[in-house]
Amino acid sequence: MNIAVIGAGSWGTTLADLLARKGYRVQLWVRKQELLAEIRGKLENTWYLPGKKLASNLLVNHDIAAVTEGTSSFVFAVPSQHLRGIYEQFLPHLPKKPVVVCASKGIELGTLMTMSAVCNDVLGTIKPRFAMLSGPSFAYEVLRGAPTAVSLGCTEKKVGQDLQETFSTNAFRVYYNKDVKGVELGGALKNIIAIAAGVADGLGFGSNARAALITRGLVEMARLGKALGADPRTFHGLSGVGDLVLTCTGDMSRNRQVGLRLGKGQKLLDILASMTMVAEGVKTSEAVYNLGQKTGQELPITNEVYNILYNEKDPAQAVTDLMTRALKEE
Repeated sequence: MNIAVIGAGSWGTTLADLLARKGYRVQLWVRKQELLAEIRGKLENTWYLPGKKLASNLLVNHDIAAVTEGTSSFVFAVPSQHLRGIYEQFLPHLPKKPVVVCASKGIELGTLMTMSAVCNDVLGTIKPRFAMLSGPSFAYEVLRGAPTAVSLGCTEKKVGQDLQETFSTNAFRVYYNKDVKGVELGGALKNIIAIAAGVADGLGFGSNARAALITRGLVEMARLGKALGADPRTFHGLSGVGDLVLTCTGDMSRNRQVGLRLGKGQKLLDILASMTMVAEGVKTSEAVYNLGQKTGQELPITNEVYNILYNEKDPAQAVTDLMTRALKEE
């Protein structure tokens, strides 16, 4: 099988390495020529995963035509707000009915579309067979072979099960789930809650506050997911509570780090300027806030995160406002 992985950030590089080590012919599409030279010269992604050697049979390329030639399976691992543009670049070169695995977690600003909807909107004419890969998976831990379990959402059972076999290894366990929308929303929404958990940690509130945010955050995620057509039970799986716990507690979580620094009084623009990788929750907070307004869903944590990020609300006041809302049943 020939597989193309689009995007040479930490996650795209890790998935390409995993698949190459399984013996597949894998081409990693690298957008920046400077990074391409680094990977080819050192067999290492020094920008995003320094110190980790990649599979010797992994191919890297910048040419879209070369990457797509003879390939029918594609893994897209680019920031969610850039995914539409990347799909548009690749569309003229893609075959009919390609397998498209999305590893991007977010909601598109402006359209408020999920990643599967963006795929269908851009690639619908070639009838892609879409799957969403999501779950608790820090790239560095996967790359070093630490045990990891994730979800793969796909409406076509045979395609989903084939991909399940393709990605699974002794250390990377993939569970099939037919609820694509639930899998993709879990991966997107948990980043907002991770920012909130980071804010609470930055303010020094401790374990009680973090546990409360994770628990009530999960309720908020499932509530919006159900309103958008997802199965609420999906949020109790790996792509929901699993990814939520990891992102809210792990020090490698970029979204938690954003919240942590906001809680310590740093400005958002300064935080983002210092980061080499994208914290998806920042843009997703805006998109989901707008989704809440559009659907009429109650999203108290999302609303406070949005106000901290975009209206410069004092983080301590945001927590106070959450704690003093009208009392209700659980």
